[in-house]
Amino acid sequence: MKSIVAVTNIFPQVALDKLAPQYDMKTNESGISPTKDELGRMVSESDAIITYLSDKLDRDIIDQATKLRVIANYGAGFNNIDITYASQKGIWVTNTPNVLHETTADLTWAMILGAARRIVPADRYTREGKFKGWGAKIFLGGDVYGKTLGIIGCGEIGRSVARRARGFSMRVLYHQRNRLPDEEAKTLNAEFVPLDQLLRESDFITLHVPLTDETEYMIGNDEIGLMKKTAYLIHTARGKVIDDYALVAALREGRLAGAALDVYEDEPEIVEGMTELDNLMLLPHIGSASFETRDRMALLVADNVLDTFSGKTPRTLVPSYPK
Repeated sequence: MKSIVAVTNIFPQVALDKLAPQYDMKTNESGISPTKDELGRMVSESDAIITYLSDKLDRDIIDQATKLRVIANYGAGFNNIDITYASQKGIWVTNTPNVLHETTADLTWAMILGAARRIVPADRYTREGKFKGWGAKIFLGGDVYGKTLGIIGCGEIGRSVARRARGFSMRVLYHQRNRLPDEEAKTLNAEFVPLDQLLRESDFITLHVPLTDETEYMIGNDEIGLMKKTAYLIHTARGKVIDDYALVAALREGRLAGAALDVYEDEPEIVEGMTELDNLMLLPHIGSASFETRDRMALLVADNVLDTFSGKTPRTLVPSYPK
């Protein structure tokens, strides 16, 4: 009898084709996340499960596993899974690092430029038939070239963002728990500074940190208060890194020039008032959403499943998996 591999949501065909010859695939092609009861049933019946970040695998769900060997998350994040408890139950937990950083950096730059130059409201204005010709003050925005970029979290994505900043002749500041090696920082033209200095001096601030006890709500009202009124805040990390309510208040009151979000505090719910703000770009968590990258992510998920059933340690265990 073939081992059962469940897939909680739509998944690229290239990876399904890699797994289907060897396993009994139980897929959900509806595009709708399973309910808690449905997720529990999938976990109870499967030898491996491929999950989305929106699938919450807490103790109650994991306890329903009877033969589950691996939870293979389709994404770089993994804060949707109780990793410690899964490890206690002998279940591997994997994610998809090292394949989506360039694509997410591309989107980060689209958000920087889009927020600064007010691309979304200008597009809407034109579509609504309001454009009557060139105007000296129509949709004025901020320059990007030659400004200061502050990167919070200079891992793979942050470093990719920094490399692109060279084309805009930007001064690059970064902050994270550990400094980059001197040679790498020199190559990126990136200067390590304390967080408060980065917030005070940057014209554009981008966030690329994982969600941990240290980073949860690391940007709130006090931190926003340190930023320039002309600054832009760009967020492609994890929703709860920013206090969305504090951000909305700052944008509404003119204490920040603008912001762009690809993730949200209580995703997919968004804070009341966000949709009313023309100085806030709202995206539906598409950081890695290119055809090529989503396929690469899916193939890595498949490889982790194949590793598990081959008796190997999966190649991309989540970093916090207990050793």
